[in-house]
Order: sequence, then structure tokens, then C-alpha cells
Amino acid sequence: MNSTAQVLADFRSQVTQLLQEREKEWEASRKLVEASRLTATLKRLIEEAHRADLSVTIRDAMTVALGNAEAARIQDLPGPRLKELTGLPPTKAVRALCVWLGVVEDPTSQWPMSSLRSDEIEAFVHSHGNPFDLLLDADVASLLDVGAGDLSFATELVEQYVVPLQQRQRELILHALDRLQPGSQLGGPLHPERERLNGLRSRTGLSFQFFGNHDMFDLGTLDQAGKLAPRYTIATCWAPATPTFAYEPTRLSDQIVTQELHRTKGTFRKTQYAGEQALEVQHGDRALLFPPWKFEIRGPLSLLDLLARRGLLCVLGAVDTQVFWEVLAQLLDEVGYRPDNQPFTAANLPTIFGEIFERLSSLAQGETLNLSDCGLLRRQIPRVLPLLPMQSPTYRFRSVQIRRGAVFPGIPSSSTARRFSDMVEETPPWMLILVPE
Repeated sequence: MNSTAQVLADFRSQVTQLLQEREKEWEASRKLVEASRLTATLKRLIEEAHRADLSVTIRDAMTVALGNAEAARIQDLPGPRLKELTGLPPTKAVRALCVWLGVVEDPTSQWPMSSLRSDEIEAFVHSHGNPFDLLLDADVASLLDVGAGDLSFATELVEQYVVPLQQRQRELILHALDRLQPGSQLGGPLHPERERLNGLRSRTGLSFQFFGNHDMFDLGTLDQAGKLAPRYTIATCWAPATPTFAYEPTRLSDQIVTQELHRTKGTFRKTQYAGEQALEVQHGDRALLFPPWKFEIRGPLSLLDLLARRGLLCVLGAVDTQVFWEVLAQLLDEVGYRPDNQPFTAANLPTIFGEIFERLSSLAQGETLNLSDCGLLRRQIPRVLPLLPMQSPTYRFRSVQIRRGAVFPGIPSSSTARRFSDMVEETPPWMLILVPE
């Protein structure tokens, strides 16, 4: 048996094994081969085949067997090629590939997912000043807000988009989550008010869910219960937490990070407050109390990985200076922007980022710049969260827009973003608008 035949035989065996383990997904795949959805399914399969970690032999065989996504009917597909690839007749073969490549909607999920392609989203972002207007154009208006805090951004989003969506006979799906435990004495103004929560939950034209006491990097129980969509049209995070995302652990050692925390934040220790675990930080002559996880370091790679998995379009709003440069270092291709064990400071940023630092620092508030105009976007960003079945260990963003400022006309924002104008010691923050490949 030659090598190509062996590769195909091994693939057929893997498909057979997988189908025995995925009965629910197999049943759900019936919908994807209906006449009205077949062409879109074939296109999606070919797109996913090129994203998946497959051998060139299998990827090319799959593209040919799927008729280059040009078939309007199952009968138009090359049956023998599908049989050679999967061991199944055409309809079952396409269904099997849907299961294999993970394009079957989770049968436990009640949430629709947009069929927009990344190139379409990129074109939209470059032609519209407000990234959230994508909710009006997309076939599914859904948004995930991570680290949602007091739900101020969610409220502004709802006020701006529910009515125009209703006029189009469509619903806004809005899911928000935050790590703060409802009822906790810690976190103060970042807890959502009961009245605001009830208003969102009772709003017509809105499918709203808020999940408190949930770490954004531990969503397994919510996913298993079908409470979250596998992917949203937009995923957003406002005012990404410092120091959580201000240090990247793949380039800075624990020792270096701890030294920086003591230098910039002061001494800190775990303690108890009103029966709760807490973090006490000595700030000058004051002792400040925070949730116990306040100084847990995850780094921007975790945040970018999460948003790219969950959103077709990703928006980071009101990003402070420290988090911004750490994020930016992970988005540029040149490794020199990610020096080992060298924390970014006001003194070394101009040296490390050079002309990019000059161009971005000269942006006036409200101005926008495409990062690809400054340097090459990183071609392979490593995934640092647990890999899903058939998921590549790397990914990339095809477009990154940078906008200077916290609040922009006509764009909903959070209460934290709106407070930046009163923080005279803070430099203006940033917005990043990212389109995953």
C-alpha cells in the first residue's frame, strides 16, 4: 500500500471511530446537508479543513471530495472521492466530515451562530467607525461581555441596539459574565445594581444572561449546560484588569512579576474580611482590600486566546497603558518586541518598540491606526488555553485596529471608560478591534 493510500486509510479509520463517540453530533448533522444549507456547509467545511491541523494529503483530498464548495446538490459531488476519504456514501460522508471538523452546532446549544466569514468582518471594520454596528448587519446579533463588572457597557449596548434590531424583527443575544461573587463585600462599585439586572432581564427584544462568580477562563460548566454560545458575533472586554493582563507569564518569570508587583503596588497579603477570603494591599499609609484573586497573573495571551475562540470580532475597550503594550507585544511578529524577563517601563518602551512607539504615541484621541501599517502582524500566536478537538495550537488575527481614547461618539462604553476623563494622572487609554482569521 503506498503512502497516500495509507494516509487515507488511517483517516477513514479515525472518522469511523469518531462517529461512534459522537452520536448527538451525528444526529445534529442532518440539518447541515439539507438542500437550503448544503452550499454554505461545503464552504464552511473547506474553510475549517484549511484551519485544522491536517496533512496536505487529507486537506487536498477533502477539498476535491467536497467539489470545491461549488455543488448545489449532494448528487453533484464526486461520490467515489468521498467514499475513498470517509468510506461512506455522499450524504453520510458530508455529515461525517461535519462532525470531524466540528462544524456541527452543539445539539445542547440553543444559541445560533453567525455564518459571517472573517474577510467579510474585516471589510466591515475597515468601512465602519463603530465596530458594534456589526450587530445590525450580521445574520446573528450576539455579544459576549467578559469581565462585565457593573453591566454599564451592556446597558448602553442594549439602549443603542435593541430597538433598531426589533425594527428588523431580530433579537439581541447578550451574555455577560464576571468573576465577582454576587453579594460579596469586595469589589464595591463593580457589582451590578439589582435594578439594572432586573431591567436587562425583563427587556423585550433582548435575550440576556448574566453569570456572576465565574472566572472567564473556567467556563466548562456553563458550556456543558448550554448556557453559552460556542461563538458570538462579537466578544468584548472593557478595561482588562491590571495586573491580571499587564504581565505575560510566557516572557516574564514569576520572580520578576512578583518583584514588579511589590515595586508598583506595594506589599500585599491574603487575609479575611467579613468572612470572605481577601487580598490586602498596603498602598502608602492605607490598607486596600480586593478579591483574593486580584493579583493572579494570566497575561494577554490568555485573554486574546479566549476572545478569538469566542468572537468572530473582538473588541478590547479602555485598555490602560501597561496592559496595552503587553498586548501589543503579542500581536506583532518580530520577537524583539517580547524580550525575556524585561518588564516594560516608560524608559524602555521607546527603545523596544522604536518607530511603532513613536507612531502610536503621536495618535490624537479618537484617531485610528491599522497595526499592519506599522509592522507585520504575528503569523502564529500560540494558544495557551486547553486545546479543543481538532483545534490548531496556533492562530492569528487578520486585522488589528488601534484607536486612541476611552470614549468615542456613538459607541457604547463602560463606566470605567467614562471615568478616564477624570483621572488626570492616567494617560489616555486604547481600544483594539481585532478580527481573528
